[in-house]
Amino acid sequence: MKKTLLYSLAAFVGLSFMSCSGDYDDWMAPQHNDQDSAITIPGFTASAAGDVNLANPGTDVKVFSLSTATLPEGAQLGHTRVVLTPTDEAAAYTLPQELDATNEGTIDSTALQTAVVKAYGKRPSARPFKAHVYSDVVANGQALFVDAGEISVNVSPKAPFISKAYYIVGDFNSWSLNETSLPNYKFSRSDKDVYEDPIFTFTLTTTGTNQCWKIIPQENIDANNLWAQGVLGTAKDGDISDAGTLVTDNPQAGKIVDAGTYVITLNMIDYTYSVVRADSYYMVGGVYGWNAEAASKLAFYNEGGSKASITTQWTGDANLKIWNRANINNWDLAWGSVTDGETAAEGDLVNSGANAFVCPEKGAYYTLTIDMSSKKYSWKKLDNQEPQAFSHVSIIGGFNDWKADVDMTQTAPHNWYLRHKFTAATEMKFRADHEWTTSWGGQTAALADMIYCAAAGGDNLNIPAGTYDIYFNDITGQFMFVAVN
Repeated sequence: MKKTLLYSLAAFVGLSFMSCSGDYDDWMAPQHNDQDSAITIPGFTASAAGDVNLANPGTDVKVFSLSTATLPEGAQLGHTRVVLTPTDEAAAYTLPQELDATNEGTIDSTALQTAVVKAYGKRPSARPFKAHVYSDVVANGQALFVDAGEISVNVSPKAPFISKAYYIVGDFNSWSLNETSLPNYKFSRSDKDVYEDPIFTFTLTTTGTNQCWKIIPQENIDANNLWAQGVLGTAKDGDISDAGTLVTDNPQAGKIVDAGTYVITLNMIDYTYSVVRADSYYMVGGVYGWNAEAASKLAFYNEGGSKASITTQWTGDANLKIWNRANINNWDLAWGSVTDGETAAEGDLVNSGANAFVCPEKGAYYTLTIDMSSKKYSWKKLDNQEPQAFSHVSIIGGFNDWKADVDMTQTAPHNWYLRHKFTAATEMKFRADHEWTTSWGGQTAALADMIYCAAAGGDNLNIPAGTYDIYFNDITGQFMFVAVN
């Protein structure tokens, strides 16, 4: 932003100081700063108020003070702003950010939090900035853009304590953890800083009913004191909610009522949790058909935990609802959007009074991802809108001496289905058009009654004996085997 010195104000300033025995002669010839053509006024400077901690800041935080003693009589401060620039090489965003400030040197705490997180992330460490302060000096309705100088300030963003690791303890492991069992009950997470990715997940299989649980941080393990301060639980003892808030003050036990496999997700930036029964999910709608048989042959591909996705060309009306396996054909328990015909790129999933939602662009190739922990969905358009098409996709492997292809049925563009019984454990692959020119394999992972794609690739798949509903996507290479009980 560039401001111009208005001659009327210059005249005002000059006249104001002609009677002042030369003490303010420098006002008559202000020094210009290169940035934004602001001018400097001797004696009008900003000074730092000290380090800023946004843990409990209130609405505004004090960042600097302005010395106004040298302003002429009748002159007033107008708009003040601060340009923040990170000075540590750890900053991910290094460009200046301009924030509004008051003339008393305070800045809105929410705006400052946003700026610090944008530059450095959410970890609550003191983050260094240079802060350049600019003010409008106003007289008779005219303004002069003035540079009050640069200060150094350290700002610590607001963030809760997040341990580097968490463990689950409960009825299923007799409320104890030892050196041997510890790895079996550790939540998994990415390699990112915990303040950049605060999501921890654990897959728990219980054979008993009414299984209670609490969460133990790494610090308690290191101190060899499982029940020291820091244990996480629910506010209400025996809470059976599938989502809620975690507390450390008098934490009570959450409860999982039914036996089964569950994905427990912690979001430690919000101190919230979700408990989602591991399941496979199926699409019913305009692409392949609004009936149970069609849905059973068109699955979302599990991505581990509570996420799954499907990639296809969204033909026809391009609308859909979602069933989990146990509730296929139960419209009362179908998942969908809040609003009928919703075409937004992302939204909430509900299974009470659910409506059909629609691909943002009918006829286009999109990936639809669902997260049953957060109850959210999102659409992403494929860069390649002309993927290679195949006349056949089949399975072949040790179960048939790598000779006779067993063809799958295409249920939606580039999505294939087959129910097949393997009488013994076998190696196998998928291939296109009964040739080895194009084939698919990869690495497998297992969750509940599903074997799914951990990584697409060329390795042979190792599949245990059993009868499976088999799903495959020839764009992504994703596959899923769901045991038929």
